[in-house]
Amino acid sequence: MFATLLLGGCRVVGPNYSRPPAAGVAPEFKEPGPTTFQPTDGWKAAQPSDQTLRAKWWESFDDPQLNTLEAQIDPANQTLKAADASFRAARAAIGLYRANEAPTLSIGPQVGAVRQSANEPYVGSTALAGGAGEGSFLLPLDLSYEIDLWGRIHRSVTAAKEQAQASAADLETARLSLHAELAIDYFGLRSGDAQKKLLDDTVATYQQALQLTEDRYNGGAAPLSDATQARTQLQTAEVQDSDVTIQRAQYEHAIAVLTGQAPAALTLAAAPVTVNPPAIPIIPGALPSQLLERRPDIASDERRMAAANEQIGIAQAAFYPTLDLSLSGGLNGTSLLNLFTWPSRFFAVGPTLTQVLYDHGRRQAGSDIAVAQYDATVATYRQDTLTAFQQVEDSLAALRILETEAEQQRAATASAQQSLDLFNTRYEGGVDTYLQVVTSQTVALENQRNDIEITRRRLEASILLVKALGGGWTTAQLPKL
Repeated sequence: MFATLLLGGCRVVGPNYSRPPAAGVAPEFKEPGPTTFQPTDGWKAAQPSDQTLRAKWWESFDDPQLNTLEAQIDPANQTLKAADASFRAARAAIGLYRANEAPTLSIGPQVGAVRQSANEPYVGSTALAGGAGEGSFLLPLDLSYEIDLWGRIHRSVTAAKEQAQASAADLETARLSLHAELAIDYFGLRSGDAQKKLLDDTVATYQQALQLTEDRYNGGAAPLSDATQARTQLQTAEVQDSDVTIQRAQYEHAIAVLTGQAPAALTLAAAPVTVNPPAIPIIPGALPSQLLERRPDIASDERRMAAANEQIGIAQAAFYPTLDLSLSGGLNGTSLLNLFTWPSRFFAVGPTLTQVLYDHGRRQAGSDIAVAQYDATVATYRQDTLTAFQQVEDSLAALRILETEAEQQRAATASAQQSLDLFNTRYEGGVDTYLQVVTSQTVALENQRNDIEITRRRLEASILLVKALGGGWTTAQLPKL
């Protein structure tokens, strides 16, 4: 019987893992996305076994400075280094659990001497005369091995592998988030540069307008109120010009930290944003179910579900007896002269079968905990899946609506500029008051600034959609451990 158990392998108790169905997997995405989508320039339509995104997806924005900064994240970002260290620790834990699959062998040499007291009671006359003692030289070898009858050790190793894969997916989630955050901050900075240039030009224009009104006032052709209105308009624009540099500086500092530098070590020259959102690699009708294989955070949740399932089997194995094989042997002599002789040998070998008879519900509580923790991972997986679908739908809707809004804003900006030109002409001709000019200046500037802001939001929505789609990652990239 013992030989059969030892050589025949184990009977794994507990449930076999099967990935639970995700929640809310619709036949297709609801939002159609931007109408100008064209699957060109290296972007292509999604296929079930295809990667739809470039690994370096940020290169599609065709901005050399952005490419240079993105390349600095992997070797220098400290958050990414911490995630990588966590993965290496999880991978090393596999070896820790795998060690239980083999016997443990130990050795503990001992040298000792004992001399009994001559005054010790109840000893013979020989001991009273000269005392009594003994020496011992011991060279033991101990072997212990747990026979994995019910798959507890096997499941522990499997759970460690799944936890390591989850950690690897966490690493990719961190990598994707950091690259996306850098791209968002970069285009926020470039939008700040565009706002700064616009306000610099506006201040220069308002200075000319103030000079005009003061000349007209000094010549008696305009009231003092025109000059004060022009001066107020100029000063307000100067305040806005100064204020826009605050967020620009914050973006630059954030970029420095993301690339592993102190803020004082990075200075980016001003360069107003000029790029447009690239075509996004998703087509109407693409299967949302494909997203489950492309999001590293969802892959991490799924691997943790698998590991939690193994914990149920481990907890259930505690209800069954354990079988340990122990072997102890070696040499024991009274001196080095006879230690290595044949009569000095000793050994003891035998199996031990242990069964807990009563533990006041401890094992059942452990099993209930494992089941509850598994249920929690399933709920987390399904919730994160729903969130992933929401993020894709939100980004598609934002891109589509912002595309229309950008066209509307360009028309509004052109109209505001035309209106400003007309009121300037009418004021110079003495037809309208300067209040009309001030009002049209305010409207024109507001529309111009909103034009820049919509461009930034479109770029950000493009980045968020790339992130929501997994950034080109697939579950095929999980390490085989």
